Amino acid sequence: MMYNGNMRMKKRHPFKFVVVFLAFIVAAGFSWLGFQFVTKTGLFRIPGIVYYDESLTDDEVALLNTVFTEDVVLENDVHVSGSSDHTRPESRDNTFLTGIDVPVADFYDVRSDTSEFEPDEFEYIPIEELNFNKKLLSIDQEYFLDSFNTGALFRSITFDSESFSDEILPLVENLFSHETFPDKNSVLTFAQTGVTALSRGMNQKLKAVGNGYYFAEKIGDYLSGFDITHTSNESSFSKFASSENICSDARFKDTLTAIGLDIVELTGNHNQDCGIDDAASTIDYYREAGIEIVGGGKNADEAAIPLEIDDKGAKITFLAYNLSTGGATHGNTPGANQYFEENAIQEINAAKERGDFVLIDVQYYECSGYASEYEDTTCDYANSAAGDQVGFFRHLIDLGADMVVGTSAHQPQTFELYNDGVIYYGLGNLFFDQVWWPGTTRSLILAHYFYNNQLLQTKIVPTVYDKNLQTSLMDEETRRWFINRLLQARP
Repeated sequence: MMYNGNMRMKKRHPFKFVVVFLAFIVAAGFSWLGFQFVTKTGLFRIPGIVYYDESLTDDEVALLNTVFTEDVVLENDVHVSGSSDHTRPESRDNTFLTGIDVPVADFYDVRSDTSEFEPDEFEYIPIEELNFNKKLLSIDQEYFLDSFNTGALFRSITFDSESFSDEILPLVENLFSHETFPDKNSVLTFAQTGVTALSRGMNQKLKAVGNGYYFAEKIGDYLSGFDITHTSNESSFSKFASSENICSDARFKDTLTAIGLDIVELTGNHNQDCGIDDAASTIDYYREAGIEIVGGGKNADEAAIPLEIDDKGAKITFLAYNLSTGGATHGNTPGANQYFEENAIQEINAAKERGDFVLIDVQYYECSGYASEYEDTTCDYANSAAGDQVGFFRHLIDLGADMVVGTSAHQPQTFELYNDGVIYYGLGNLFFDQVWWPGTTRSLILAHYFYNNQLLQTKIVPTVYDKNLQTSLMDEETRRWFINRLLQARP
């Protein structure tokens, strides 16, 4: 190319490009910051705030503060509130049941519902503190250990946040996941009843009505609703059953089926009345029907075997002895488990070493003071029987038993707390024909509730049978009168 002196080369200015580029960066930066400012993100993001409602207690706030510390940065606000209600809260992801308080009164108080008390006459305690030394009350006739959804004060905490699942739940689930409370799946219910003797006049009534279900029509649904139902049956099944003997028509098996019988106690003194063969075949029937046996057997060795219960976390050793006017097995004959002190000590100690709850039933000498057509309180007093009934039952507690129950009395007897245990001296007749004496038509059902291998409560549920020999639950007014009468006879 030839050089022309009239032409000049145009100079380039790179600085302009730098300025433009920087201006673009600055503008983009301001735009980005402006966007963050408007949308409250990035440098201008405001962290989520934890709002504690006034419904929370100081202890709950202190607990929550261990989770929502200054180091925790939330995307969204969270509102935390607490509530207490007499109905268990519905299961929701953002609501946690944190406590259950139950109403209790003195063990010996005859009242059963909070409506019967002034506010300062009972108290609410955490369910963890409930034990058989206190009386659990119902609320508006709702008993917590029967419903688990009512009959208590349920405390819960709720978290409201747009990002609950993403950021709140991971923070708080460990705080409450360890909380477990009694429910139907974890509480063992155990109904313990008294004397059953499906015989004599009941045999005669059976011929008239035609079926064994008749006698349990009014009580069967209640008793069969327990996880375990027990009775002390003193009568063996026999083809010789009549209105004159203590032998049972085979159709009475339906009576036992109707109450959902799981455990039969054979400490009674009449199981041999129909002969050894019938006593043995009756034991065979129980085994074939899947009914556990305690306190009796085809021979002395079988009769002495303790019944070990391991269900829903409850471990119970059930011991049953005959200390009465007969019926005990002799060597290889069927009969009741006779009481021997050395055996009882060994069996109690073995059970305690396993950490079991020790329940002992005793067929003691009977009280006969009920031979009257009017109300007679003689047998209410446990010492009315031959021998020192109070002293003997207390002695079993001293040996290590947790509960001692008398299953020989044909009418209910008093009860008491003693040292670290509880004693029910006599449960009376669940099924029998003794309608001519008012006292012998009644019985006590002991409704036991076990949780975490502890006896939470025993609810005393009285029954009565009428002249038609149908057993039913006692009405509330009569229940209060009768339990109060028994309490007056405490030793």
